Amino acid sequence: MGEVGSKTIDLLTLCAETNLDSLAEQVVSQEPLLNANHKPQIRKYLDRLAEKMICDKRQQFYLFKMLRAHILPLTNCAFNKGGDKFITGSYDRTCKIWDTNNGCLLYTSPSPRDS
Repeated sequence: MGEVGSKTIDLLTLCAETNLDSLAEQVVSQEPLLNANHKPQIRKYLDRLAEKMICDKRQQFYLFKMLRAHILPLTNCAFNKGGDKFITGSYDRTCKIWDTNNGCLLYTSPSPRDS
């Protein structure tokens, strides 16, 4: 069987004005496992990323809720694919799952000290 791996491609310079055809060509030319057949799919992913970068200037953000549920500072925070839940991990050795829409705590993992 072949080995499965992953590679990070730096797209820090991607912006709404980036020439996506040129960038897709650059990615294909720099990555030995990619060829011209991959270019349309890469272009599609770059389009999606560029769309997410366009922001309505009238959009206003505000602090919705401040969560103070861990005893010690957070070490990690991650959202699920749908964005409706997120998980936090803390130095207090617990993980908590939250509802993104209302900030309600859904689950707390038991601390190993509680065992």
